[in-house]
Amino acid sequence: MTTTPLYRTDPYLRESPATVAQVTDAGVVLDASVFYPAGGGQPGDTGRLVWEGGEAAVRDTVKGEGGAVVLVLGDGAAAPAPGAAVVQHLDWDRRHRLMRMHTALHLLSVVIPLPVTGGQIGPDKSRLDFDMPDAPGDKAALEDALNALIARDLPVSEDWITDAELAARPEMVKTMSVAPPTGQGRVRLVRIGAGDDQVDLQPCGGTHVARTGEIGPVRLGKIEKKGRQNRRVSVHLADD
Repeated sequence: MTTTPLYRTDPYLRESPATVAQVTDAGVVLDASVFYPAGGGQPGDTGRLVWEGGEAAVRDTVKGEGGAVVLVLGDGAAAPAPGAAVVQHLDWDRRHRLMRMHTALHLLSVVIPLPVTGGQIGPDKSRLDFDMPDAPGDKAALEDALNALIARDLPVSEDWITDAELAARPEMVKTMSVAPPTGQGRVRLVRIGAGDDQVDLQPCGGTHVARTGEIGPVRLGKIEKKGRQNRRVSVHLADD
């Protein structure tokens, strides 16, 4: 079955009613989900489910078959019965940090305009790996440029194009190791800025803040050598 992705239409939705569509060995599948399933370097959401006579922690969210979103419950937790009405409660503080981090990484790929060889988003530390044979000469200048983009408070929006349109514009795909999800006829794009102020447009299925100013100041961590040509650049939220 296919789960309606509420996290995509409204990434700021913190709780929502739903109906249990299926219970499997992997977890609970709802008809609609505020929980984002792990993918594209972004971890799955956590939170809890509440229903009449019961409650369970959601310790992870993963993708199932056929567009299903599977909520992985805490160890030993009893699952609600199929057909049960539940209320989803998202761990909003964690999700919001992931949204801020994810958008910051998109901007990092603008500041460092090199092919991306890998990446991982986390609530406390995130990183991108670049095809960068030589270390950058001035890390402080990169950090200043990234914070300057964030401070412009640019709008973050989405658009959709067909698989064929994306294939005709390969320059939009910045990641070398992970291809954008195709095969369903269309691909979601995340745009930062608008019109003459557009600074980035790339395929992405993750959750993002509405404006870059919401990220807040960030700081760059170590720039590590990972292999002959790869450099890993880590990002931290400055309010930690």
